[in-house]
Amino acid sequence: MIAALRFFLIFACVSAALTIGVSAIAAHTLTLSMQDAQALTWALELQRFHALGLLVLVVLARQAMANAWTIAAGALFVAGTLLSCFNIELRLLYGIEQLRLLVPYGGMAFMAGWTALAVGGWRMQSD
Repeated sequence: MIAALRFFLIFACVSAALTIGVSAIAAHTLTLSMQDAQALTWALELQRFHALGLLVLVVLARQAMANAWTIAAGALFVAGTLLSCFNIELRLLYGIEQLRLLVPYGGMAFMAGWTALAVGGWRMQSD
């Protein structure tokens, strides 16, 4: 398995596991406003969805030859998770506001990642 795919697999698993932990922390220790609770729920759902997307990407890339587009898609999913989901979670859980302006770039990374995955899938060679 190429190093990038191994990284994507590990990142996806850790990211998915973190959604469980953050959900538990939020449910048992935080008192959030309705708006903040909705933002946290949205961030966790987006994070779970893209963790699954990364896992699908790894499986597809292992079954057919990974290409630059699929690797770029994985990198963009990771960037989106860091810039958007983790950023929102850090703000709501720990009050870290300094990176808040980067959230929209995470959304753009997610969109670009799905587009890159579509192109990569189109160009994949099956065995």
